[in-house]
Amino acid sequence: MSDQTPVIGIIMGSQSDWETMKNAADVLDALNVAYETKIVSAHRTPDRLYDYAKTAKSRGLKVIIAGAGGAAHLPGMAAAMTPLPVLGVPVQSRTLKGLDSLLSIVQMPGGVPVGTLAIGSAGAKNAGLMAAEIMALMDDGLAARLDDWRAAQTASVADEPVDPAPLIP
Repeated sequence: MSDQTPVIGIIMGSQSDWETMKNAADVLDALNVAYETKIVSAHRTPDRLYDYAKTAKSRGLKVIIAGAGGAAHLPGMAAAMTPLPVLGVPVQSRTLKGLDSLLSIVQMPGGVPVGTLAIGSAGAKNAGLMAAEIMALMDDGLAARLDDWRAAQTASVADEPVDPAPLIP
């Protein structure tokens, strides 16, 4: 996290979700985008969720990334209480491998949008990138950092495959 005022909020339903949601934070760190992280459970800390979502805009946030597993109500409840864009990350669950989380987040009723990403770490990483892309619409410096990030990603892909080193000499 930077010393700047956070413009992205990363919220999750429990401490165990941090393993997944840290991927969003890592991307924002790499792009030098200020963010905050909070544990905000829709079911166990509803007053905390209400306060967080209702004050997010006035505190300077521009986008919220919300990760949740299981019933995964956090992204939708946050979206219902803030005018800010909410990006939902389904956290992989043990029981249904995150499919329950995905369906809970993606099936929002018309009028309460949640931009839903992939299940797990890839979804969290892409949520960080998408939040940065949204912010880059208003920040030319960030847009340039994103261009550099994408160029480095492209440059890291080999032109041709190589055989792995043999296991036995």
